[in-house]
Amino acid sequence: MGELKNPSKYLGNELKYLSKVLEGTAWSATTGSLVHGLEAAFAEKIGVRYGVAANSGTSTLHMALEAVGVEPGDEVISPALTVIMDTTATIHANAVPVYCDVDEHTFLMDPADFERKITPKTKAVIVVSLYGASPDYDRILSIARKHNIAVIEDNAQAVLSTYHGKTLGTFGDLASFSFENSKHISCGEGGMIITDSEIYAKIARKLGGHGFKNLEADEGRVRYTNKEMFQNPMYKRHDALGWNYRMPEFTAAVALAQLERVEELVTLRQKTAEIFMDVMSECDYMIPQGNLPDTVNSYYALGVLYEGEDAIGIPWAELRKTYVEMGGDGFYGAWSVPYLEPVMAERTFVKRMPQIYGGISYEQGLCPVAERIQPKIMQFKTNYRDLELAKEKAEVLRRLIRKYR
Repeated sequence: MGELKNPSKYLGNELKYLSKVLEGTAWSATTGSLVHGLEAAFAEKIGVRYGVAANSGTSTLHMALEAVGVEPGDEVISPALTVIMDTTATIHANAVPVYCDVDEHTFLMDPADFERKITPKTKAVIVVSLYGASPDYDRILSIARKHNIAVIEDNAQAVLSTYHGKTLGTFGDLASFSFENSKHISCGEGGMIITDSEIYAKIARKLGGHGFKNLEADEGRVRYTNKEMFQNPMYKRHDALGWNYRMPEFTAAVALAQLERVEELVTLRQKTAEIFMDVMSECDYMIPQGNLPDTVNSYYALGVLYEGEDAIGIPWAELRKTYVEMGGDGFYGAWSVPYLEPVMAERTFVKRMPQIYGGISYEQGLCPVAERIQPKIMQFKTNYRDLELAKEKAEVLRRLIRKYR
């Protein structure tokens, strides 16, 4: 045990493309070509018209909210079982986070509670594909259209996941992806927003690119005007308010090489999940996340509901400790329900804009299903590039399960 090592995830053209950047002079997204190439290739891979690269998957969420017209005081609904970034992006847009509960079987947004949480102030919904599983888009889109609510897909964990034969990223008004270090496509940090809307793409790009007036839906380079005009002191550059969310060429070089191998990378995660789920079938207290019919899960991680404290009398933390002692990789707890994080529960966020948030507070009990299952969730890593290593760790889990029979 322990002799196998996880190979590097960077086994493609990463060094080749990085060398291309180093040997050139275009290191910025404002003048370079690899960012533009990554945007076009990623949009084509998912099946939409436009891609806008950014420095993170959190930036893309903010860009998406602003693109669909979220304004100060508007409400944005997101599920109560997800990372806090859906909340903080909403607050960055000066909007009010509203939380809907989740389904205990899939861990995903409960469409019925989504509809219950809609008010006249609701402007958008962020639909999260947790761990790579696809939400119930038929019901969610039907509800959103009925109430004229913009739909933003948070697919940070769901590259090449599908719903009824269509790739995630093709359902909402815009979709956000993350290229953070642990994701299917990873380049340290980075993200992508995709859409079929030229208007949304242009707004998002301007918001992430300092509001340069000559940015377009499909073009992030800003220096196309001839030098005589661009360098003239009378030249005006900015016609919109924007932040600097741009992706640098170095990041794009790594992400582009990863994208070229994305099917292979996703398949490895799916096979790893299958290996662990096969082992878990030997017990009834590790319940893998359920998938809706006619969907494909890309398994960023394998989410598991642990009922072992009642079934075998072993608390979550004790089981993890034993697993690690036996040679397992360990597993991770799910993030706290966002509104119970100190920044929200202690109302630190109010300082962002007291005139909007002064009367808003979040209490325990708001989304009871999410609150009940979150402490029980085990997140098993699927990021093995060697399936023999995955099998080795899964066999440790098998011995652990049999230990408590």
